[in-house]
Amino acid sequence: MNTESHHARTLEILERLIAFPTVSATSNLALIDYVESLLVEAGFETLRIPDPELPKSGLVARIGGDGPGGLLLSAHSDVVPVEGQAWTRPPFELTREEDRFYGRGTTDMKGYLAAMLSMAERAGKTPPERPLMLAISYDEEVGCQGIRKMLPGIERLGWCPDLCIVGEPTSMHPAIGHKGKAAFRAICRGTAGHSALAPRFVNALHLAGEVIAVLRRLQDDFVKSNVRDAAYDIPYSTVHAGRMQGGAALNIVPDRAEIEFELRHLAADNFEDFQRALRREVDLLAEGWHQRDPAASIEIALTNSYPGLNVAPDDPAVNQVATLCGSDTRVKVAFGTEAGFFAHLGIPTIVCGPGNMEGQGHKADEYLEAGQLAACDRMMDRALSGLA
Repeated sequence: MNTESHHARTLEILERLIAFPTVSATSNLALIDYVESLLVEAGFETLRIPDPELPKSGLVARIGGDGPGGLLLSAHSDVVPVEGQAWTRPPFELTREEDRFYGRGTTDMKGYLAAMLSMAERAGKTPPERPLMLAISYDEEVGCQGIRKMLPGIERLGWCPDLCIVGEPTSMHPAIGHKGKAAFRAICRGTAGHSALAPRFVNALHLAGEVIAVLRRLQDDFVKSNVRDAAYDIPYSTVHAGRMQGGAALNIVPDRAEIEFELRHLAADNFEDFQRALRREVDLLAEGWHQRDPAASIEIALTNSYPGLNVAPDDPAVNQVATLCGSDTRVKVAFGTEAGFFAHLGIPTIVCGPGNMEGQGHKADEYLEAGQLAACDRMMDRALSGLA
């Protein structure tokens, strides 16, 4: 095999992918048009799974044998915004400087997608005996919302791959775990009035402040807990309040305040236990304020969630990916991925892709090292050979 020519084609595809400004707030349909055309020309059967409301679509594709088993490769098409970042290179043009490829999405995760599509073209020249399946999602960067909408369509296909590789950046090491996430919104209601008479009214921001105190106590419980996973930089589950707003003017007692907060939890920490503890604490808090004024209330809503991933280091799927990527170093990553969704379908799933999220992902002048992209091409070659 001429791996240099593979790498050159991967770069050509990557250049096209970077040119599509698929920030999550915008449509990804132009990119999907390009990818679907490439895959159809290569001989794949393709299926779009459009968003029911937004001008966006997921895409799945298959080539090779009709039986069960085979390999599923998964990537997302969206990228994070560039506004407010001090880019010194055009973010939606691929710029090569020495051994780095610059552009939004090079690391997260169009580099992997480019290698995946380059391998798909090679698969089309000699279709493999065992099936090769591809899944390309959208809105991953805003809480894995796209893949959640795609799952019913994927399940109806009846695919039963032996392995799924989600290509998020892991420096080409097999990643066997990440925390699950749940996002919440707390709506605190009080009573409006003139600030000169503030003690007569219920200030919604005061309720919100007490909710923040509850969240801090729940975080302290996780810190004090014996539940730990040393593979993570933060080895325990975390509670984080990221946004609070309320009030219209300084001289008006605010009657509404909102808090957006999240839980990132270890596999060993039960998500439902956290919800019950949160509800119990907030209900006690709300009851005290309600006795003062019936208009006072606190409502907690789950706004989004995605499952974590936790695979045993000696699982056969891990060993298989270690062989494919050429690394025996098992890691766990701090960020979330779509891997948990595939794992919950009963598909052995590992995260492995080029680039480093901490060093390059989501930053100005995002880049991917040439050696990482070449290593991903080599993984794709080995995977394709294994399907023959």
